[in-house]
Amino acid sequence: MKTLSAFLFAAFALSFALGAQAADDMPTFKLLMKQGRLFPAVLEVPANTRFRLEIKNEGPGAAEFESLELRKESVLAPGVTRTLVFHPLKAGSYSFFDEFHAATAQGKIVAK
Repeated sequence: MKTLSAFLFAAFALSFALGAQAADDMPTFKLLMKQGRLFPAVLEVPANTRFRLEIKNEGPGAAEFESLELRKESVLAPGVTRTLVFHPLKAGSYSFFDEFHAATAQGKIVAK
């Protein structure tokens, strides 16, 4: 029984380590939200690849990343950084915006 427990523990540890390594290999893209603007306004990402988006709000007020097409949203207080993970996207263009500054903060994620 000890052998089986040791084997299961080793298998679990290995799968956890491989999962952590896969997450570290995930491409990361950065988006800055500041005073009702997005930097950059267009993010190019690889198509058919999971990726991470690191969003930082450097503005004096709250900001909200929102994409209706991608079904993602996140509210950020001033000075907050958040990370969103996106499933693999088909090649194409996907819009997003800052809900609190919709008139000036419109962006696109372009999967190529």
